[in-house]
Amino acid sequence: MSDPLLTVRGLKLHFPTPRGVVRAVDGVDLTLRAGETLGLVGESGCGKSTTARAIVHLLRPTEGEVRFEGRDLTALSGRALRATRQRMQMVFQDPYASLDPRMTVLDIVGEPLRSFGLSRGGARRARVRELLETVGLDPGFDRRYPHEFSGGQRQRIGLARALAVEPTLILCDEPVSALDVSIQAQIVNLFEDLQRRLGLAYLFISHDLAVVRHVSDRIAVMYLGRIVESAPALDLYRAPMHPYTEALLSAVPIPDPEVEATRRRIMLTGDVPRPDQPIVGCPFRSRCPAAFDRCAVDDPALVERRPGHEVACHLHERAIAPTSA
Repeated sequence: MSDPLLTVRGLKLHFPTPRGVVRAVDGVDLTLRAGETLGLVGESGCGKSTTARAIVHLLRPTEGEVRFEGRDLTALSGRALRATRQRMQMVFQDPYASLDPRMTVLDIVGEPLRSFGLSRGGARRARVRELLETVGLDPGFDRRYPHEFSGGQRQRIGLARALAVEPTLILCDEPVSALDVSIQAQIVNLFEDLQRRLGLAYLFISHDLAVVRHVSDRIAVMYLGRIVESAPALDLYRAPMHPYTEALLSAVPIPDPEVEATRRRIMLTGDVPRPDQPIVGCPFRSRCPAAFDRCAVDDPALVERRPGHEVACHLHERAIAPTSA
């Protein structure tokens, strides 16, 4: 197999506060290959978006390594970092907040072209119109302002802006969560079509497990700033290994009334640990229905338990027989 396009090892991002250090990202490991989609899922506040921003160095990591196309971004700064970061772009969650309302579409999509010196004048406008057509918009819309578009159209403009510098990786930070369901399907299909045509790799962040299942080759599950399970998408949905993943999947609606009425829902109880306080043992143990004595003492490592399937859970350490919590 080819070398990974993106490798993240031990990524941490901590924020000091008067009450303590908030461990927003606390030792994340990820691998993404060219042309692949890695879904990153978890409940709101678990650190998914912060992880994406740390990867592209919009937020400088506290610790860890981010290696992209063979280069360690944590060792770069200034022009070297900027040149490398041209190949990795972001599409943001809120299409109403991520576009400058005072700029026309021509200026918004053309700004990366100007900033990186890729084209100017008439050539720039021709490239912008080409990009608009690529994402399914009328090229004649280039003189309009963001308020003249719907949410789905704005997200297409954001995607056109990301494509302008011909990246190999796009980090999609909940790109469809602010859109109507019917529009979500159109945008998801557009992402998949562009991936086939341009060979793009995606880190697709979402709390919507149904969307992530549709688009992802592999899925990583995040809890409280850490990856607790990572596996090929089909393996994760058919046979999840972490109790948190099982709880998440049990909440995904199934479009079959008979199955939906009979399946078991897992209701998590207990409190989420405070991110500004040190955690002893497994971060999930206070909510885990299967927690036992060792969970209160040892923090489980992310270990491959099946081919390509990693999980951070003491339940899968064969040498230990679980006892009642």
